[in-house]
Amino acid sequence: MIHLLTSNWSAFISGFGWTLLSSILALFFSLIIGSLFAILEVVPNKALRIIGNVYVEIFRNIPLLVITMFFYLVIPLYIVKINGFTAGTIGLTIYTSAFIAETVRAGINSVDPGQMEAARSQGMTFWKAMRYIVLPQAFKYVIPPLGNQFVNLVKNSSVLAFVAGFDLMYQGNAIASQTFETVNTYVIVGIFYLIITLPISYYMQHLEKKLA
Repeated sequence: MIHLLTSNWSAFISGFGWTLLSSILALFFSLIIGSLFAILEVVPNKALRIIGNVYVEIFRNIPLLVITMFFYLVIPLYIVKINGFTAGTIGLTIYTSAFIAETVRAGINSVDPGQMEAARSQGMTFWKAMRYIVLPQAFKYVIPPLGNQFVNLVKNSSVLAFVAGFDLMYQGNAIASQTFETVNTYVIVGIFYLIITLPISYYMQHLEKKLA
């Protein structure tokens, strides 16, 4: 296994780098998009609530691979050319944002409604009250499930392998097909994924205890 790792070090590190970059981008944008649609699900305006609910229900119930293949095959055909890495990262972002939206919405609903009423009575708009009063409390409630979503996001980034995204799984598939050392290759790939996911898991646990 050591020989396999050293002889293919550059390929593994390249895949690790692309996986890490895709995960960071998707995590950042899915958190923003998911939080926005979570707010839309609870706004007083019925039309905006419908938009939020439709977005979440659609992308939460379509397989990640289908979303990714849509951006990889359909978008370049009719709109603009994008590579596999971009298509995979967009698909990962949209898919994860739907689950984050539901998680954050649950956190918002856990906050005492009196908090919003008190903020509105002081002259704050709905959006300001949500930003400064409700959301900070909501995120404290949903740290554990958000941590799970972040870990799932990293693992789901393996979808890039289906669209030539040059991620860890893509490199692992290439190395395994060339060396025929399938077991050792995927053990190494799994270790690289753990290098990303374990720190996220432990940090979210630390953050949960700190904010308790």
